Amino acid sequence: MVATTRQRALEAAVELLGAEGIRALTHARVDERAGLPLGSTSNWFRTRRSLIGGVVDWIAEQERADLEPAGMPEIRGVEELIDGLCAMVELQAGPFAARTRARYALFLELAGDPGLGEPLRRQRREFERWTEGIVTAVGIMDPVPATRALMALGDGLLLHRLTVDPGLEMRPAIERTVRALAGS
Repeated sequence: MVATTRQRALEAAVELLGAEGIRALTHARVDERAGLPLGSTSNWFRTRRSLIGGVVDWIAEQERADLEPAGMPEIRGVEELIDGLCAMVELQAGPFAARTRARYALFLELAGDPGLGEPLRRQRREFERWTEGIVTAVGIMDPVPATRALMALGDGLLLHRLTVDPGLEMRPAIERTVRALAGS
């Protein structure tokens, strides 16, 4: 499938955000990164605010597609939960690292903007509910605080891997935390 101009612009915007941060996000820089004629991005997103909104929606859409239930393995036990969390964090720090960095940059930039930040927060709440369902299915007591602990751990590990220690081995921390929460 050939990517549309809009898709190319959004993909380039996410890469730009992930590599250079929110201040680098301009229509001209997105056009350049996407290899599009000057003005192409502004045809889809007239203002910087609408471009940011488009990127926020795009990231949320891509992450929802990653978590399609049909494509996910069923997690029934502690070992599968550990493996699943490790795989997810590795994806976010590896092939999806630019998107992860872009999401973090947007979370920080849009913390005080209820309109633009809402799709990211809604996506986060959906992910929390999904994770809570898995934590419950595995039999971990007090699934809400356990889910929050696992998500905070994942965010911390990702941030550390993406900023300080690219070689950080994440499995020991995930394994220790899941086992502690499961009481095993």
